[in-house]
Amino acid sequence: MIAGPQRATILRRAVRVTVAASVGFYPLLYGAGLPVAALYALFAPIAMGLLSVVPGSGPQRASVMLRALPPALVLATLGTLLAVDTWAAVGGMLVIGFLLAFVAVAGPRPAGIAPGLQLFYILACFPPYAPDTLVERLAGLTAGALLLAACETLLPDPAAPSYRERLAAALDEAARGAAPGGVPPQRLRDAGSTLRLADVPPAERPAGAGRADRALEQAGRSARRLLDQLATLAEAPSAPADPETSALLGRVAELCTACARFLRTGSRPPPAGALEKAMRGFQADRVRLASGPPGERLPVDVLRRQSRVLALAESARMVEITVDIATHGGPTEPAAPRELFWYAELSTPRLWARRVLGNVTFRSVLFQNAVRTALGLAAARAVAGSLDLAHGFWVLLAVLTLGRTTAGATWRAVRLAVAGNAAGALVAGALVIGLGRHTDVYAALLAPVMLVAFALGPLLGIAYAQALFTLVVATAFAQIAPVTWRLSEARMIDVVTGSVIGLLCGLLAWPAGARREVHRAMAGLLRTCAPLVPVTAQALLAPPGGSRTAPETLPGVHRLRLAEAAYAQFRAETPVDGESDRADWHAVLIAANHMLLGAQWLPRFGLRPASGATDASAAWARETASGLVARTDRIARLLTAERPGPAPPRESTPDRDPPSPLSVDLEVWMTSLAHQLARIESSVTPPPGRELPGARPR
Repeated sequence: MIAGPQRATILRRAVRVTVAASVGFYPLLYGAGLPVAALYALFAPIAMGLLSVVPGSGPQRASVMLRALPPALVLATLGTLLAVDTWAAVGGMLVIGFLLAFVAVAGPRPAGIAPGLQLFYILACFPPYAPDTLVERLAGLTAGALLLAACETLLPDPAAPSYRERLAAALDEAARGAAPGGVPPQRLRDAGSTLRLADVPPAERPAGAGRADRALEQAGRSARRLLDQLATLAEAPSAPADPETSALLGRVAELCTACARFLRTGSRPPPAGALEKAMRGFQADRVRLASGPPGERLPVDVLRRQSRVLALAESARMVEITVDIATHGGPTEPAAPRELFWYAELSTPRLWARRVLGNVTFRSVLFQNAVRTALGLAAARAVAGSLDLAHGFWVLLAVLTLGRTTAGATWRAVRLAVAGNAAGALVAGALVIGLGRHTDVYAALLAPVMLVAFALGPLLGIAYAQALFTLVVATAFAQIAPVTWRLSEARMIDVVTGSVIGLLCGLLAWPAGARREVHRAMAGLLRTCAPLVPVTAQALLAPPGGSRTAPETLPGVHRLRLAEAAYAQFRAETPVDGESDRADWHAVLIAANHMLLGAQWLPRFGLRPASGATDASAAWARETASGLVARTDRIARLLTAERPGPAPPRESTPDRDPPSPLSVDLEVWMTSLAHQLARIESSVTPPPGRELPGARPR
């Protein structure tokens, strides 16, 4: 059921597209006598405003459309010139189809406008080969795009809160949670959920490859982690009053308030490095108090609370650094650890190159979708050209609009589209037979038919949208050239042909979409991050004077990006009928983040084992880390449907206190990981006799 605000958005979009198409079409056809320009002026708003789902407010969408106009003109020119030969047009479609589909790596706005740009090449690359009409085509396209941009500005959708505003509000909540009195834990977690990219409008998601967007996205994850840690601290058993801990929490609250104010107003940020200096002083006091005579050492429950507060202070420090990068384009002081902020000192071209090259792999769902789309469009152009289908561009339009990321979803779309086109073809045929060549009637019908089609189609579904669009096509083409009922027949044949081609591509090229890829990506993420646990334990337990260098985390960061992309694609797919995926993918991403962050801050701030207890602490750490790695490997094998190893014995999980209180930081980290992994394993373990959907068959 579509909510009221969404219905209003669809209606406003229908009005904008109808007005822009009508204002361009009628004067060019009846006033200037330019049918080709009129046709392009009609389809330009449909391509950019309807086929393309450009996110954002009206001015944001208008800006995207104006920036897309030069590429649209280039694509229409290429299509016009390559229409000289079927195979030249096919080759152009293969290259252009891939590039425009792969542009999704640049973020939601380029991905949103790409289907419309595809249509400009598709319209122009079909016979007749008429380079003499190029100027008329470009003029019509330009008029339609400019009119739509004007309508977007004059009749905009309400602007959504920006990600900066969401982040500032979440940090205000974190400041209240860290202050005396606190905030209910559920309220803190609810504040963190507002930063989930799945719940943020696409236009406001920090999805670009530049430093600012990368920093904002990382700041959002760090703020969510901070809010969850504050909620966990509020739920933990109370410990004796500790002024040092209260002082550090006060520092965290001050920092969150300052960062929120900085995001909203650009006012002067807090002094860089002040929180880290406080953390180091806090840690020095912990070491001094915890390593004293046995009778003067801090109780273990106090040390555990201090460990939790130090970990959340590390999350707040990451918020501080990432907000600094997002605002200034780089950190005002060197950001440590550098691996987690690897993008901060790289130029924008290098960052874009990393984004593109990182997705040029068959493991990338964006690359898979681009290859599938390009092959489908090229095959459709080859079939339409070889069979000399009338209005063959509808074949490619069907591939473009009905193709989905899974074979099952494509079949459902095709089935509904064919039924809708059949109904629309019958009505359009009857309309053409009944009205004959009364052009004035078609002219009077076109605008209201477009408004109804563009408003009701998205509300009622694919079948209705295809049926109503068939009526739009019939009433428009009947004004440009004499038509008969065979126009409906041609559209029906073309749509069925394109549907079959799209369905075959869905069956042959990654038919499971991101469903299988998300299993593989999450398993690879866990296998890359799990070795960080024993390495971190070894670094933390190194004797005085030994090396405490943080382990290499960049491979894990790269795997995390690929897993997030696969998860985002999977989340956008329509579930296959009768199947459900019980795996808690969000918990997997959180556990991986927990491993990466712990591997960075524990070697720098974690307490060492007490003198005389090093061997016992090291044995506990090795045993526990080995159990966590074994559990992680078991989860990864379950995800890929490999034969899992035996469940780790109870003794290899941190269910007992470590032999030395000075290992409490490691204990808190590993205990948290063990609980997270246990929940993940429960979610990915299939019932007897079943396997996880999308996993690789044995």
